[in-house]
Amino acid sequence: MGGPLGGSTVRRYIPPRAPPGAPTMNRFARSAWGVLAYDVAVAAWGAYVRATGSGAGCGRHWPLCNGEIIPRAPRVQTLVELSHRVTSGIALLLTAALFAWALRAYPRGHRVRRGATAALALMVAEALLGAMLVLFELVAHDASMKRALSVSLHLSNTFLLLASTALTAFWASGGAPVRVRGQGPMRWVVAVPLAATLLVGATGALTALGDTLFPAASLASGVAQDLLPGAHLFVRLRALHPVLAVLDATLLVVGASGMRAMRGGQPLRGLSLALSGLAVAQVGGGLLDVALLAPVWLQLVHLVLADSVWIALVLASAAALAADDARPFADGASGAEHVEERPGPEQRRPAVEQDRRAGHVRARG
Repeated sequence: MGGPLGGSTVRRYIPPRAPPGAPTMNRFARSAWGVLAYDVAVAAWGAYVRATGSGAGCGRHWPLCNGEIIPRAPRVQTLVELSHRVTSGIALLLTAALFAWALRAYPRGHRVRRGATAALALMVAEALLGAMLVLFELVAHDASMKRALSVSLHLSNTFLLLASTALTAFWASGGAPVRVRGQGPMRWVVAVPLAATLLVGATGALTALGDTLFPAASLASGVAQDLLPGAHLFVRLRALHPVLAVLDATLLVVGASGMRAMRGGQPLRGLSLALSGLAVAQVGGGLLDVALLAPVWLQLVHLVLADSVWIALVLASAAALAADDARPFADGASGAEHVEERPGPEQRRPAVEQDRRAGHVRARG
């Protein structure tokens, strides 16, 4: 564009300075998201241990495997169980390292510190619950109510662990703090889906256990088995869980829509849309799981989808309950481009000639 004297203007781009609340993907945040992804993979491998009946692969020994650090001539079940213990141990070390890093990188009382602390505590509880399953022999073909309680506790603890790790990563990426007071109806829009999804997740874990302990030869025989008057609790849940899952998915879609209506902006819009899509995909995966008689690979896909739904719900809830004075990733948070206009060569030339003339006059004077 021509300048005031017919010259050109040099436009130099100056990178914008991110305003408060804008997303910042630092090394800690990237590492936290990586730990979260690894935890989901470890949980899926734990489901494989259960689905293949390998939970007793190391006998009634923990942390040793059949009384040895490295078992000699191990069976396939032993290798599966041992690999799960190793990957779980790595997850514990990664969470501990994340906690120590949070203490060094963030000030006392910061929400990232609190999230990392909760993640470490829940990871230790996860390890203790896994040890309890082995030491009390609540593995393999055990179908007792003690195992039902322990499996439900294990699933609930896993969900809380994923939630705390996800929040740690979210807050480290610039997510605003959560404030419950003064949120009005939004508290119920968030709390009810969280509680319902946690409950449905627990019934899903028991249903998957029933598929392992009481497999059906066909879909028709499975339905008949589910409806028998004296059927085991795990078997009856196979008929009840799909209904609960559909109701929960409907609640999630409605709740996500309510979050967007009550408080728009990013990242809530993106997270709520992802939550709705994952909830629908989860129902589709569950129905396919029932139709195909719960093959192991589909059980793992179903579990990963369940974990993804839960993580999306937790993050959407955190964004919905963000403090009004520190909304995360507010619209326009990326900042507008700053352009500095400097005079071009054509504009600078008259000024240079004037300077020369002024200097010549001073020299003559």
